[in-house]
Amino acid sequence: MNVNAKDIVEVGKTLYDNKLVSGKAGNVSIRIKNDDSDIIAITPTLSSLGDLKEEDIVLLDLEGNNLTKGKPSSEYNLHLEIYKKRDDVNAIVHTHSPYATGFAFSSKKIKRHEGFGQIVTPFLEEIEYAKPGSMELAKSAAENIGKEDVLVLKHHGILTVADNLKEAASLAAFIEDTAKTQYIAHTLNLTEEI
Repeated sequence: MNVNAKDIVEVGKTLYDNKLVSGKAGNVSIRIKNDDSDIIAITPTLSSLGDLKEEDIVLLDLEGNNLTKGKPSSEYNLHLEIYKKRDDVNAIVHTHSPYATGFAFSSKKIKRHEGFGQIVTPFLEEIEYAKPGSMELAKSAAENIGKEDVLVLKHHGILTVADNLKEAASLAAFIEDTAKTQYIAHTLNLTEEI
């Protein structure tokens, strides 16, 4: 494989060690731009991001054709549809981090905090629940990502996109910290009068 696979393995381990993913949840991909056609390197299905090896990384073309052995993440269509929609996106991180995912399962929205670009809207963009791995989820995410760098997948998790993998992973960590801070502030406000 190449240095791109090494980067995915390292980021996967960091996401796992920082508890942004657990078990066999979450997935990561990068786009490798070529003159003739782009290649997507993505984590495999049913694998812990904490235990990946370079040879585990699966390569796909933008049509979803497998260029290597191994089976890609069940969410590969989610990644492919976003790459097709957004030429500026070269990395995608999908996590089930506890605080941010807790918000995804609630009626509360995650507020935007300073730290990643200008605050244009007060809350992170959300999309309604669609079955994980489904084309319905993939299409909804691609249609609703717009110019956003984060999507909250209702009753599912969080998706971050960026120009590079380090930035997408850093944004996923920032969103989890933002959700944690908001949760703590909400809890403290509820108990202020006690």
